[in-house]
Amino acid sequence: MATFGTLSDRLTETFRNLRTKGKLSPADVDGTVREIRRALLDADVALQVVKEFTGKVRDRALGDEVSRALNPAQQVVQIVNEELVAILGGEQRRLQFAKQPPTVIMLAGLQGSGKTTFAGKLAKQLEKDGHTPLLVACDLQRPNAVNQLTVVAERAGAAIYAPEPGNGVGDPVKVARDGVEHARRQQFDTVIIDTAGRLGVDAELMKQAADIRTATAPDEVLFVIDAMIGQDAVNTAKAFQDGVDFTGVVLSKLDGDARGGAALSVASVTGRPIIFASTGEGLDDLEPFHPDRMASRILDLGDILTLIEQAQQAFDEEEAQRVAEKLATEQFTLEDFLEQLQQVRKMGSMKKMLGMLPGMGQMKQQIENFDEREIDRTEAIIRSMTPIERRNPKVLNGSRRLRIARGSGMTVTDVNQLVQRFDQAAKMMKTVARGGVPSMPGMGAVGGKPGASSKRGKKQKSSGGSRSGNPAKRAAENAGLSAAATAASGSGFGLGSPTEPTEADLAEIQKLFGKS
Repeated sequence: MATFGTLSDRLTETFRNLRTKGKLSPADVDGTVREIRRALLDADVALQVVKEFTGKVRDRALGDEVSRALNPAQQVVQIVNEELVAILGGEQRRLQFAKQPPTVIMLAGLQGSGKTTFAGKLAKQLEKDGHTPLLVACDLQRPNAVNQLTVVAERAGAAIYAPEPGNGVGDPVKVARDGVEHARRQQFDTVIIDTAGRLGVDAELMKQAADIRTATAPDEVLFVIDAMIGQDAVNTAKAFQDGVDFTGVVLSKLDGDARGGAALSVASVTGRPIIFASTGEGLDDLEPFHPDRMASRILDLGDILTLIEQAQQAFDEEEAQRVAEKLATEQFTLEDFLEQLQQVRKMGSMKKMLGMLPGMGQMKQQIENFDEREIDRTEAIIRSMTPIERRNPKVLNGSRRLRIARGSGMTVTDVNQLVQRFDQAAKMMKTVARGGVPSMPGMGAVGGKPGASSKRGKKQKSSGGSRSGNPAKRAAENAGLSAAATAASGSGFGLGSPTEPTEADLAEIQKLFGKS
């Protein structure tokens, strides 16, 4: 969701400054609303929408719901989130299917907005849901538009109706009408009509689109809009609403790097819901639009629900159960690891998945620098191993590792690092599968070894243990941790309180981690 990246950064920074205040004054609220207004305007959100949005946020922020809240700053963030959901359409709206098939879905929009690609994406998604879509090529104006739709349909595995060659030849209204009849005869339950676009709004475009709508009586008219076109998005949407009218909006190119905030204005200005969001060039890069989830992404609150849904689609439940059993019985091998990598790849881009986690906006640079090809390199190394080597990495001696490195186009160091990381990960997963607490690299065992007794600790103390007067330092030294490592582990989690723990505190911590 790179399109809203700048807006997300601005809003997150504004709320970060707000959270440092225990109580909000009217001046604090006005300053926050002013920063929100600037962020929205810089992101190309329509002025009318910005005024309405910031007015509602200010009124609610100065009301009783904030002044009486235990944490006023969090309450303001919640208000902004709710109002952002409102301008994005409020609730999710799904496609409406006809009671008597076929369901006719007409696509409208300017040239280059992504209608043809979206037609293929929608067809593929409908097929996954058990429908039988038919693509109808009614864009007979743009050069090679029919050929492009034919290629897209082939990639999506969908049928296509294209009786005319296009390139200015043929009657699009007749093709649309005949396409619906063809779908009815051949028992296709959904028809997707790809109409022509123009570089700008003109009377000829509107008349042609209106005639196709009249001839086919579509159940849905989806207006496909490029999320990167800026303020002109609102004017284009209004022109299509007046000339053709549409029942829903599709946001395309949300993976672009433009400001894209004008796309936030479409639902509010036209009163039509956003139904789909296109997030990439692949035919699988299409998501149902959830206003609440999109608002959470913009505010860097994450989108865990979408991440879970993608995981459920990509992962086989029986396979996951088999892997869990292998972990519990210490039989997890590099072959299983390779299968898990392949299932993760089915979910799509790792960058997108990481971006759905809460707080990842603060790690934007690290996510952008993440090399997606690292998974390919790991897969190449594992595939260069023999079945015996994958099942038992302990047999990997120097000559075997050299052969694997040459076979995968990597170095021996890369092979060594992979085997080492796999060993560490396997140990941690085995510990978790047994219900234990894993050891963290550089920190030792979290909470100590389960089952270690207090008598053992006393015995160590009497046989030359630490004599430090600081209970925390003494416990760390007896566990083999250096004082520097203790300080680093504390500061890494934002700890470092000047108050030292008492013996009672340490005893309570031991109970939590299962120590007797």
